[in-house]
Amino acid sequence: MRNFRFCDPALLYGIILWWIILPIRISGQTTAKIDTTKTYQLKEVVFTGKTINRDVVPAQTLSGKQLERLSVHSVADAIRYFSGVQIKDYGGIGGLKTVNIRSMGTNHVGVFYDGIQLGNAQNGTIDLGRFSLDNMEAITLYNGQKSSIFQPAKDFSSAGSVYLQSRTPRFEEGKKYNLKATFKTGSFGTVNPAILWEQKLSENISGSVSGEYLYTTGRYKFTYRKEGGYDTTAVRHNGDVNALRIETGLFGKIKDGNWKTKLYFYNSERGYPGAVVRNKFSNEDRQWDSNFFVQSSFRKSFAERYHLLISSKYAYDYLHYLADPRKDASVTYTNNHYRQQEVYLSAAQMYSIFDFWNISLSTDFQWNRLNADLINFAYPRRYSGLIAIASSFEMESVKLQASLLGTFTKETTSSAVVPASHKPQYTPTIIASYRPWKHIGLDIRAFYKKIFRMPTLNDLYYTFIGNVKLNPEYTTQYNVGVTYSKSFNGILRILEIQADGYYNQVRDKIVAMPTSNFFRWTMVNLGKVKIKGIDIAANAGWRFGTQWSIDTRINYTYQKAQDYTSTDDLYYKGQIPYVPLHNGSAVINAGYRNWELNYSFIYTGERYASRANTEENYVLPWYTSDLSLSKNLRWHKTGIRITAEINNLFNQQYEVVRSYPMPGTNFKLILNVTL
Repeated sequence: MRNFRFCDPALLYGIILWWIILPIRISGQTTAKIDTTKTYQLKEVVFTGKTINRDVVPAQTLSGKQLERLSVHSVADAIRYFSGVQIKDYGGIGGLKTVNIRSMGTNHVGVFYDGIQLGNAQNGTIDLGRFSLDNMEAITLYNGQKSSIFQPAKDFSSAGSVYLQSRTPRFEEGKKYNLKATFKTGSFGTVNPAILWEQKLSENISGSVSGEYLYTTGRYKFTYRKEGGYDTTAVRHNGDVNALRIETGLFGKIKDGNWKTKLYFYNSERGYPGAVVRNKFSNEDRQWDSNFFVQSSFRKSFAERYHLLISSKYAYDYLHYLADPRKDASVTYTNNHYRQQEVYLSAAQMYSIFDFWNISLSTDFQWNRLNADLINFAYPRRYSGLIAIASSFEMESVKLQASLLGTFTKETTSSAVVPASHKPQYTPTIIASYRPWKHIGLDIRAFYKKIFRMPTLNDLYYTFIGNVKLNPEYTTQYNVGVTYSKSFNGILRILEIQADGYYNQVRDKIVAMPTSNFFRWTMVNLGKVKIKGIDIAANAGWRFGTQWSIDTRINYTYQKAQDYTSTDDLYYKGQIPYVPLHNGSAVINAGYRNWELNYSFIYTGERYASRANTEENYVLPWYTSDLSLSKNLRWHKTGIRITAEINNLFNQQYEVVRSYPMPGTNFKLILNVTL
């Protein structure tokens, strides 16, 4: 007879299937009804009306008019205005854009779209540049994890999370449709039309369709500094983008619940302008992407105390990368095609033992497959199971949460490559919040979280580089913070201040190292990083009579992120690459009648492009200022908004990533029409 272990995949998948089926059995036996005379608290609602939330876990949100006023047009650009965040931008218009929270690494950031994680098992990187803001309702950043315990197990599995909430249809009384058309044009030959149509299909069902097309040449002038003390001006080439995004959704209301289904398609061709090194100003690499997913979620409350959330997703991603020496003699011929598939199922349940005490159990299953036309490719398949047990305790002045996440992974390959073997991982989180005075909006909080990230399939199996013996990369987080919020009746209407001090450790960091042959590298567990930091965010709103308003938002981050890999290392205790000691942002929005003036400022301090904190690797600080002016008009039942933008107002010549120059002063004109 076969001996089952708890980590045995067959037993694990049986448990997951049981927990998906069990709620269906329970729902058939439940006859209790909701007492309509009582008020119930929705555990999963994300309040996006304010910049800073008094959540147990530190959270920052941009939503609604805040997003509309900023001179940003992709998720990556918007996230720059959060504290504790570094964005890597490889080449401006068409370059890859990734996010790093509190210096723990891009792969430790979970990106969730309408509550379900966006995945990339190949390299763990989500390009935030391909997500537009035209159909986005809110962007929220959490350090650690969300404050709710009623969520899929995946939501517990990241060191930090970015939640993208797309627009949910809402209709005015007597109206059955909404239509919004947007056209943007400006510098770099930009042509960017978008349309959103929302239709009320019945009292309980609505649908939406949105589409967007983007074309830009990506050409802009930049100043290149050479050794010897003089500059030269060149034009950035091969940064063009030709992209199409289409989304459609169905939204339904049921008794004590709701459901929604979303279909997403993105297709693009782009050039990679490459690094400007050794007087080489052009690059001819090309990339084609096709991304498709369909996802659904179902949420319902049974009786007064039992709540159920079921989620599912199928995703297909295609990537074609071409480097042709006939166009660029400096490159080696590369013509690679990658195809990823993902299937994801989740069942989350929460039961209220008392009004102040909830427990939850979430079980997820995920299957990933990666195919490529590479010689001796492993064709890996990854089977992942996650089980999260959590509990929350909420009294008048005290909130406590604790969770334990179990992760079980098995991999197979279709070649002679031996698949990696992964041990079960168990990772805890403890969160606490305390309000010392009932009538003063002051909250003190703290959390401890230990989590890890699995090696990506590239880390394990990429030809000549992969290492199937890699361990997961672990992070340990400690955070203490305070939030103060108060409303006023005078000119100052609202003041919110949030401050957090944190200490993070990253061990078994996965890095690429040369082997006995310098031209053949491999991935190893080598690094250890310690991160100490302070995040401060403040938001204030003023009203002057009935016609004038001013809203301000300020963020500041101090981070000391040091390499503690080895005491014998020349770089011991050096600041890790691209993490500045100081960075921050400020936004001021002034409104008068139907006019709006918005000024935004971003500053990133000095940093280093390598582990060696030497003068040769020193990267200058940079700042940008953006200015926009908007006018809102009304013609019959049609709303019209016209916006003119000047970005990088003072023509700052800067690089987010060394040797990847960013655009100087540029302009944009935007027309929004709403029916």
